[in-house]
Amino acid sequence: MTRFWKGGLLPLLVVFALIAACGGGEGGPSKSFLSLGTAPPGGAFFVVGGAIAEVLNLESDAQAWEFTAEATKGSQENIRRLFAGELDLALSNSAITFAAVRGVTGWDRDYPMRTVMTLAPNVALFVTPAGSGVESLADLKGKRVVVGPAGAGFEYFLEPLLAAHGVTYEDFTPLNATQSGAVDMLSDGSAAAAFLGGAVPTASITQAATSMDLRFVPFDPDTMAQLIEEWPFFLPATIPAGTYRGLDEDYVGLNVGSMHLIASQDADEDVVYRITKTLWEQRESVVERHPAGRAINPNVAILDTGTPFHPGAQRFFEETGIWPTSEEPAEATAAEAGEEAGDGGIVEGEDPLPESEG
Repeated sequence: MTRFWKGGLLPLLVVFALIAACGGGEGGPSKSFLSLGTAPPGGAFFVVGGAIAEVLNLESDAQAWEFTAEATKGSQENIRRLFAGELDLALSNSAITFAAVRGVTGWDRDYPMRTVMTLAPNVALFVTPAGSGVESLADLKGKRVVVGPAGAGFEYFLEPLLAAHGVTYEDFTPLNATQSGAVDMLSDGSAAAAFLGGAVPTASITQAATSMDLRFVPFDPDTMAQLIEEWPFFLPATIPAGTYRGLDEDYVGLNVGSMHLIASQDADEDVVYRITKTLWEQRESVVERHPAGRAINPNVAILDTGTPFHPGAQRFFEETGIWPTSEEPAEATAAEAGEEAGDGGIVEGEDPLPESEG
């Protein structure tokens, strides 16, 4: 399988850029077969990745490429396989990529990933049955709390979120379950609270709110502001009143790590430019296949979530005129990001949040 690396990590034999492959022979340009890492079937990453690959293939004759969306365990596997040259593009949660790029929070080294474009937000929060005694994040102490599926990578955004509120995993009993499993645990009383979210509305929260009186545990406003200031992948997000039964006022919350499209820093600049250009020009075709395509817009696509943009993507956004002209990172209001991205589905797995990252 042809990779579009420009050097450093792979043998010379596979350092050919995709653009060179377009030279072809007498039969016309040869086609490069490229792969896009997604996540397990059943979640948004798998579907969105398939939509992106399908749209890129609409231009396959002109670009001499053919993309295949490959099911993986999710962000962590995608990052490692991009680094090893086993994938060409991938989807990832921006909080997980942020840690990987810096070699922190469990990563054995720094993994030089680059953003191609930012996609849909991941709006998540703690919910609890009314009467559980959980009124704030501090009340999680001593309780049994669902923190996501085992191996899903929730700790990359959940641990700093809790720490800012003065809570650690040692303060409560962390439980692992899928989002649907978490709803069952809330219903039968085996968990006092669960961290749920993703697309708005999120199916698991809708299910929980329909089956029980639910409390939406608030974040402390000052702490949220601190998190947004300290961590670039935390962004403001508001869930409108009425989205769920029992949510009578707007819930002012957090995007805890947007879905984004990434490549290795060694990916060929011209190829990444052409990929970015193709997706931008064909973004309505992505929307036809999945609502997350609405995030391919001037307010969201260039959002800085802490992972540098690939030079090829940046060059296209500069030519398009949407790249910031100052040194300040791109920003979008919560309303802009939410309205533009819509209910696009957020991160990977059986439920909208990741089922397994590996």
